[in-house]
Amino acid sequence: MASNYDSEYPDENQAEIQTAYTVTAVADYLKSTLESDPRLTDLTVIGEVSGYRNPSSGHHYFSLRDEKSVIRSVMFRSGLGAQFLSDGSQVICHGSISIYTARGDLQFYVDEIRPDGIGILQQAYEKMRKQLEAEGLFEIDRKRELPKLPNQIAVITSPTGAVIQDILNVLTRRYPLATVILIPTSVQGEKSAPEIVKAFEALNSMESIDVAIVARGGGSLEDLWAFNEEIVARAIFSS
Repeated sequence: MASNYDSEYPDENQAEIQTAYTVTAVADYLKSTLESDPRLTDLTVIGEVSGYRNPSSGHHYFSLRDEKSVIRSVMFRSGLGAQFLSDGSQVICHGSISIYTARGDLQFYVDEIRPDGIGILQQAYEKMRKQLEAEGLFEIDRKRELPKLPNQIAVITSPTGAVIQDILNVLTRRYPLATVILIPTSVQGEKSAPEIVKAFEALNSMESIDVAIVARGGGSLEDLWAFNEEIVARAIFSS
């Protein structure tokens, strides 16, 4: 006679054998899944900085938070915009999400930081300007008179676009006998400030350069920010 009773113990022939994974296998799978998601590998997040630390390694550790959530974040010392990091500051961060498998921590790996809002950007600029001014970078006796008839002119800018053509046209009219040397560099984006610094390093190794032009086209304050980076100001000062 059939019974309506279902046993709580499944028949051993019907039971599925579930694979047991190692902790490392699970962590590696999660890491691979996160790093293959295009939405998480090119991510921009706005939030408030808290728990900021900058140890001797030069890396930057902090959390991004809003009213409801927190994301553990890290920016290595090669990242841009560290001057905007302080507890309580509102920032916009670009980077990618992954897992630090040694601890199982979900982390936001930041490569660039900018302040949230033009007002904050202006405040950061003024703070840096006053610091450099106090160090004497803008002293009058540091300024050099421009030559009236330069023989060699270096131009640090993008090799493509309208800007370099405009510069060459003006220089050809005003100084037809001068030699123009282009030092190509990017002028916008996260790589532009370090590239401009390298361009000045190349300039310093050249002989007989009478004057240098650093230029780019117009844009928003954010677009032009590479020219306000402290490393660029110091490179110009040292040239």
